[in-house]
Amino acid sequence: MSTEALEALARLAGERVDHRFKGLPPDADGLTVGELAAQRRNLFTGGFATPVLALSAERLEHNLALMETYATRHGLAFAPHGKTSMAPQLFQRQLDRGAWGITLAVPHQVRVARAYGVQRVFLANELVDPAALRWISAQLDADPAFRLVCYVDSVRGVELMDTALRGARRPLDVVVELAAGEGARTGVRTETECAAVADAVAAAPALRLVGVAGYEGEVPRADPERVRAWLHRLVALAVDFDEAGRFAGAEEIVVSAGGSAWFDTVAEVFAGIPGLSLPVLKLLRSGAYVSHDDGHYRKLTPFNRVPEEGALEPAFRLWTQVVSRPAPDQAFVNAGKRDAAYDLDLPFAQVIRRDGTERPATGVSVTALSDQHAWLRTDAEADVEVGDWVGLGLSHPCTSFDKWPLIPLAEADGTVVDYIRTFF
Repeated sequence: MSTEALEALARLAGERVDHRFKGLPPDADGLTVGELAAQRRNLFTGGFATPVLALSAERLEHNLALMETYATRHGLAFAPHGKTSMAPQLFQRQLDRGAWGITLAVPHQVRVARAYGVQRVFLANELVDPAALRWISAQLDADPAFRLVCYVDSVRGVELMDTALRGARRPLDVVVELAAGEGARTGVRTETECAAVADAVAAAPALRLVGVAGYEGEVPRADPERVRAWLHRLVALAVDFDEAGRFAGAEEIVVSAGGSAWFDTVAEVFAGIPGLSLPVLKLLRSGAYVSHDDGHYRKLTPFNRVPEEGALEPAFRLWTQVVSRPAPDQAFVNAGKRDAAYDLDLPFAQVIRRDGTERPATGVSVTALSDQHAWLRTDAEADVEVGDWVGLGLSHPCTSFDKWPLIPLAEADGTVVDYIRTFF
């Protein structure tokens, strides 16, 4: 890590705690984040105010180690999708564990990554904004060690990029995005159109074609067979482009896919990529693993299909407090849409904490969210009182991180050992 990156990360610890950071102890105002972390306060007795989101230190470490091992075992380079967390401290932990770089989705995320020393970025999106392109070009020209690869999926987009980058000293590396099918998100729909986009790149002095990529999570009615068939199309496109000499001038051929639901199938198909004229960078981009979740990805994780590979662990818990018990079958806690991910699944009531003792949240379920309340249904066996803390599991980490700009990193006994800063 460069001296500049170390200094930038160190400055996070120097940020002052104040009203911007919800859930933190009110009496910590004015302390730096580093000073507060050094106090090793307890999440439950150290003055934290509900609602407060906590990230498990042990489970985070487990997940980081597991995916590092997985990528190594399957011969994959790894560029985890950083838009899941947008947390430079987590970027660095992923890079320290051998990640090739960080995947991002939009230009402002690249600015965050560059501010904290990330040297390789895979931008899994089309990029046609002139201001952003000029900024990226300036970054490439100023830092020979910086590399950015992004999608292209249209002749028009290529023309706009080339115009915005005119005069750049270094070409911008691009990969043709193959769409996951009709009705899917971005990407070129047919191989013939892919060739036309590649021809446009070849005619654009400011761009260099280095590979092909896409996102198998968008395959319509995804199942192993459909995902596998699309991945074989992607590999065949790379082979066809190579045989046609379309990667002339590249140093390696990038073949990239891999969200958090089908990376086992990506590993399987990428293992069969034949020898090409240049070394092949088989780049996996799964990102939700870093915290995992209790809903969407817990149901879809490939480790359910291949349990011998290990298991990810949900690392988030949102601690809330019962503020109203208006009826025997109803209770309300003080966290809602502003605090909890809800775009894919509602939160899950997991534990009740009263007088320092935790027990399962038997008979308690979340039925709806308001802006600042979660609606709880309480069955006959539920033991819930006003003042109880209720720990909620969350679904979809991508919309959990973005609601909390400073997240306590807590050990199993509640000791808070650090704070994770996010930028959305």
